Amino acid sequence: MPVSVFRIVLIALAGLIVVATALSLVRTDAWWVRMFDFPRMQLTVAAIVVVALYVGSNLWLGDPSWWEWGLFAALAVAVGVQGTQMVPYTSIYPEQTVRANPADAAPDRRLRLVVSNVLMENRDRDRWLEVVREADPDIIAAVETDAWWVETSRELADAYPHAVEVPQDDTYGMLLRSKLPLDRTEVRHLVEDTVPSLLLTVRLRSGEPVTVILLHPRPPRPDIQQDATLRDAELVLAGREAAEEKGPIVVAGDLNDVAWSHTTRLFQRLSGLLDPRIGRGTFSTFHAEHWWLRYPLDHVFHSDHFALVELRRLDPVGSDHFPMLIELELDPSVVPLQEAPETEADDVEEGADMVDEAEEMKAEETPEERREREEEDQ
Repeated sequence: MPVSVFRIVLIALAGLIVVATALSLVRTDAWWVRMFDFPRMQLTVAAIVVVALYVGSNLWLGDPSWWEWGLFAALAVAVGVQGTQMVPYTSIYPEQTVRANPADAAPDRRLRLVVSNVLMENRDRDRWLEVVREADPDIIAAVETDAWWVETSRELADAYPHAVEVPQDDTYGMLLRSKLPLDRTEVRHLVEDTVPSLLLTVRLRSGEPVTVILLHPRPPRPDIQQDATLRDAELVLAGREAAEEKGPIVVAGDLNDVAWSHTTRLFQRLSGLLDPRIGRGTFSTFHAEHWWLRYPLDHVFHSDHFALVELRRLDPVGSDHFPMLIELELDPSVVPLQEAPETEADDVEEGADMVDEAEEMKAEETPEERREREEEDQ
C-alpha cells in the first residue's frame, strides 16, 4: 500500500473512532447514537492499534502536520474516555459486592441462579439441558422462550417443580423454574402489552423471602431503526420498583444494554442495587459465536443484603448468548461493608422524562406502525 494511502486510512479511522466516542456521550434515545454504547472495548483496541501504527509510521514518513497531531491527540483522549467507562469492570477496581466468608457459610441462606437467553429459534435442547443441570442452580430464568422451549424445560420438572411459563413466539417469552417454593408470581407488562416481566417472591431454604424480578426489555435495533425509548423506560420503572422493596431483592435478565451504559448506571442509582461484576470483569455474554464482538448484556443486580459466593459465565448452549451463573448468600452483616449506589440530584427527573417519552411514543404511534414494529419481532 502506498505511504500516502496508508496515512489517509489511519487518519480516517482515527476520525471515525473520535466521532464514535463523542457520540457515545450524547444523551439521546436515538438508535444511531445509542449503538455506540456497546463497542467500547472494540473501539479502545482499534484506537490503540491506530495510534501505534500512526506513531510508528511517522518515524519514517516525516513530520506530520499540526492537525494530524491534533487528531491523534483527540484519539488518545478517546482511549481515556472509553477506558474510564470500562475500568470499573476490571480487577483493578474495588469490588462492589463483597465475597461471602467461607468460614461462615450458610447454605440454607443461599440463592443460586442461572440466567439464559436461549435464542428462540435455537433447538439445541440437549446442550442447554446439560449446561443447566451441570450448573445445578436453585432457579433457572430463561428468556426468548416459545412453546417449544417451555416444553423442553418441563424435562426438569422433577428437580424444579415450581414454574412460571410465559411462552411467546416474538422473542419476548419468559420462563422460570425453581427448586425453591414461590410465594408470589406476577406476570406484568411495565411498558408494552407484548413485553412481559416477572415479579416473584422466592422462599430460601432458611424460610427467608427474596424478591426476584426478571426482565427482557425491547432493544434498540439499527436494522429497523428502533430507538432505545421503550427499553430505557422499562429499566427506569424496574429501578423504581426495586428501590421500593425493603427486603432482599435480585433483578436479572437480558437487559439489551451494556453494563457501562448511562441507562444501566441510572438504573443502578435509582434502584440502589449492586453489580457483582464491578471489580471482577465484564462477563460478556453476547455474541457467543463471535469472540471479537462481545458485550455484557445479561445482568444480575442485587441488594446489599447479599454477599457473593460464585459468579461465572457458563458454556455455550447453541444461543447467541452465554448463560450466566450467580450464587448469592443472604447475610445482613455485610450491609455496612457494601456501598450501594445512591440516587443523584437529577436522576429522578431524568427517569421521569424517559418514562414520559415512552408514553408519548406509544400515544403517537399508529396501529399500522405498531403492527409493523411487532411483526419485526417474529
